[in-house]
Amino acid sequence: MKERVTICEVGPRDGLQIAKTRMTTDDKIAWIQSLAAAGIPEIEVGSFVPPRVIPQLADTAEIVSRLVPTNPQWTIQVLAPNLRGVQNAYNAGVDKIAIPVSVSEGHSMANLNRKPAQSIEMMREIMAWLKAQPRKVPLIAGASTAFGCSIDGVVTTAQTVALCKGLADAGVDEIMLADTVGYAHPAQVKEVVLATRAEIGPVLHGLHLHDTCGLGVANALAGLEVGIRAFDSCLAGLGGCPYAPGASGNVVTEDLVFMLESMGFDTGIDLDVLLASRAVLHAGLPGEAMHGQMPKAGLPPTFRRAA
Repeated sequence: MKERVTICEVGPRDGLQIAKTRMTTDDKIAWIQSLAAAGIPEIEVGSFVPPRVIPQLADTAEIVSRLVPTNPQWTIQVLAPNLRGVQNAYNAGVDKIAIPVSVSEGHSMANLNRKPAQSIEMMREIMAWLKAQPRKVPLIAGASTAFGCSIDGVVTTAQTVALCKGLADAGVDEIMLADTVGYAHPAQVKEVVLATRAEIGPVLHGLHLHDTCGLGVANALAGLEVGIRAFDSCLAGLGGCPYAPGASGNVVTEDLVFMLESMGFDTGIDLDVLLASRAVLHAGLPGEAMHGQMPKAGLPPTFRRAA
């Protein structure tokens, strides 16, 4: 196929936010650098949220301050929950900012203490502020619980499309459809992607998938089949939302890259170096379980790299 697929590694943010122990700043830097060495083009290195909310990510500002001066060839992305977080992230020098906006009201109130409609209004304010700044920093909105919610239950395609239309109208640069709790199935992924793209066009950027029900890679394949070429994932399948009961880890970066490269898609990622990054992660977070089928099996002799 030789088409490019962009992977954003969200491990240093999503992967660590519910970890039982805290990874030191030096260990995080070492892990991030090992991910970059593997060729991952975008890495979400943390979150500009109050330290009391997610103490595991309290050192995000320091991490960014240590990474930005090195002028990396990869994109430094962070998450921010509101205008103040966006301003802090922008002033720290990040390349890209992600903001979660829930489709379901229950998750929106639990995670952000505001209704989805209020989040859209907040996004208008944020985009107005960003556009007034001298440096262009893209803003990506994550449409959380786009395929279902462990609090509200069923989330309809119409609900997801309506939220994404509101976000697009607010001027966001990109939208990721997020399977926050990992309830999606391949047919649903196709349906929601096609319906959303029909409404907002290329502003729909990609998929943020979790593997709660074991369908993370299958859902990625479904997304590929309807034109998605950007995915969030996490090394070793760590992660989950602390405000979404029952949610488990992200789709495993190693498994996803193996599938993509085996199919002929170009990710720009060296799987051998990526697998070595697991040891760096384990050294910094030894008590955390690490997942992934391909790392357990090893690269098969039939594997041929796309590039």
